Parts: sequence; C-alpha cells; structure tokens
Amino acid sequence: MDEGGSVSKSVVTLEIPGKFKIKCELKRHLSPSLVGTINRSLPVSGTIHMLGTSGVYVESNIESGGERTRKEFKKGDIAFLSVGHAFCFFHKDTKVGKDLTPIGKILDDSQELLKAESGDEVSIYCDAD
Repeated sequence: MDEGGSVSKSVVTLEIPGKFKIKCELKRHLSPSLVGTINRSLPVSGTIHMLGTSGVYVESNIESGGERTRKEFKKGDIAFLSVGHAFCFFHKDTKVGKDLTPIGKILDDSQELLKAESGDEVSIYCDAD
C-alpha cells in the first residue's frame, strides 16, 4: 500500500470552532466509491447530534448506498450512515442497530468528541497540509 500523499488516504479535519479540531483519515480501501464521493463533496457543515453514549454524528447532503456495511465499531472509527447521509465518529467501542459503512479513523484523541454538545455547529474539511 502506498504511504504518504497517496490517493488511498486523505486527511480531513472535524472542527467545532472554539472547542476542538480533530484530524481524521479517510481510507479509500474501506469503501472506494463512498470515500471518493465524500472527498469530492468536502467541505461539509452541519450540526452535531449525539450517537447514544458512544459518539457523535453529523448529517450531510452526501448520498451513497451502503458499501461493505457492518454494525460493530471500535473507538476512533469513522463510519457513514447511508440512510441519514450522516458521518458517525466513535469515541468508544460500540455496536449499532443500523448498517454503517466504515470510512476511516480518527488520528487525534477521540475523547475530544466528549466536548461536543448536541446542536454545536461543525465542519468537516480537507486538510491543507
């Protein structure tokens, strides 16, 4: 696998102004079509919603069918919910009731997500680095 500035991975930032910026990595091999669509659709802005006690999600206008879905995720995983067009960020291991498509990993401390509150404005954008 190609390391560094490859097209197989892209670094994005999840930011709630005044609270945190978290670097994340989208991995094309997890869901080639969906990750490509996401990369072309960034930046995305929205509102934070709580995903039970295991993470947060952000609705988007990105439409995609589920690719390689699953229901169990580890701390630091990023997934996409096709039905609600939502990015899901997990800060602890969890099992969810819906099929989600894994799309990447949180590179920074996923515990930063605990600072998020329902209704916070958030943006997800490509990192300029």
